Amino acid sequence: MKQYDLIVIGGGAGGLTAAAGGANFGAKVALIDKGSLGGDCLWTGCVPTKSLIQSAKILHTAKKANIFDLEVHGYPNFKVAKERLNQSIATIQKHDDDQRFIDMGIDVYHGGASFKNANEIRIDGQTTIRGKRIVIATGSRPMIPPIEGIKETGFLTNETALQLEKQPKSLIVVGGGPIGLEFAQSFSRFGTKVTVVEMGTSILGKEDSELVPYVIGSLKKDGVEFITGAKVLKAENMDSGKQVIIEQNNQQKTLLFEEILLASGRVPNTDKLELENAGIRSNRGFITVNQKLQTNVPHIYAIGDVNGYYPFTHKAGYEGKLVVSNAVFGLKRNANYSNLPWVTYTDPELFHLGLTEEEATNKGKEIKVYKTPLDDVDRFVSDHETNGLIKIITDKKGMILGAHAVGPGAGDFMQEVVFAKQYGHKIGSISNVIHAYPTHVGGVQRTADLYWREKLVSSSITNILKKYVKWFR
Repeated sequence: MKQYDLIVIGGGAGGLTAAAGGANFGAKVALIDKGSLGGDCLWTGCVPTKSLIQSAKILHTAKKANIFDLEVHGYPNFKVAKERLNQSIATIQKHDDDQRFIDMGIDVYHGGASFKNANEIRIDGQTTIRGKRIVIATGSRPMIPPIEGIKETGFLTNETALQLEKQPKSLIVVGGGPIGLEFAQSFSRFGTKVTVVEMGTSILGKEDSELVPYVIGSLKKDGVEFITGAKVLKAENMDSGKQVIIEQNNQQKTLLFEEILLASGRVPNTDKLELENAGIRSNRGFITVNQKLQTNVPHIYAIGDVNGYYPFTHKAGYEGKLVVSNAVFGLKRNANYSNLPWVTYTDPELFHLGLTEEEATNKGKEIKVYKTPLDDVDRFVSDHETNGLIKIITDKKGMILGAHAVGPGAGDFMQEVVFAKQYGHKIGSISNVIHAYPTHVGGVQRTADLYWREKLVSSSITNILKKYVKWFR
């Protein structure tokens, strides 16, 4: 039986980071994955979906050519979009090729992993290897909600929707979160009639409520319809399509669509790991970990989607780095998600960092809120892209508690605020940085300028300074 210092189960962002980090520091590492390395992000998530979003945006932009007295005719070829996303996957997959990790000295195994005991892992029930430390990074998959008849009727998920050869004529999206909305807007821009059904009273329930209407308005302009406060009860096949029964305000309505896309959450890939053989605790399939990412079995760690904290690729990568410190070097570093940003890649993009205004208020904090609409930012004005808002929340001393933005490229131009928050810089520090003009990030500087403007207006020393300036002149 082969012995390893570190066994990593799962070849996604977190697992690959942990395996490479361990090998680079001299640990003997085994990496196990049931499919091709790269994880959901590469094959069915971040990479292909962003390619689809960009293809849909090109179509959307082309239609704007009528302002220059140009006309666009015909129907978009969805196969081209699929070819583009496959090209993106193929290019990026080279970074996650088996040989790259083999060259690092890592033993790569392909097959299903399960625990024989707390130190031994079986691969496809045959090969068994032993590890001193073990990292579980098996990711998640789409949740299939308990809708009567849904399996018999057939449905799409974020995985299978990317395999379509042509866009459906009509589509119901079950779930108003980031995944559902990104697909809804993309398909709508390709010409699909899209309806989003959300159980909550609004979409994007975790986002700052002041910014969400910008996204809703944009999607509605693209033709997306919303049914909120509603639940899908039943689905069945009809000669003319897939019939869906929806309940809203205690009333039922029947709708007909060509396809159903389920985007109502994720479940962890832990059901085949036989966690009980190692005595590992879990809750609804999510593995319970402490702040050091250890399970209740101290030499076994869980990172990424399987531990239930924030289902983002960049979060899994962060945890992969952290677990190298703890599992390979024996350090006791805690995970800290207070500076974890995320982005909903609709058009406009929606950026989230830290507390929303509602959350900060509910915590009883004395806060300041600084806001800049994009029509006050010269670069957005010159681009004629002014649908959006930048919002930064601080405590009374100017320390950043949260930052949110909606606008074209918000996920990029707000990154400066992540740095400032993580390293304890006050909002005023951003104002003091020289920003090139005109840029989109100038909107962040303009928002930070409001801090000093307020300080000068409310400061008791202002009158003294005015008298000094008058004397000096």
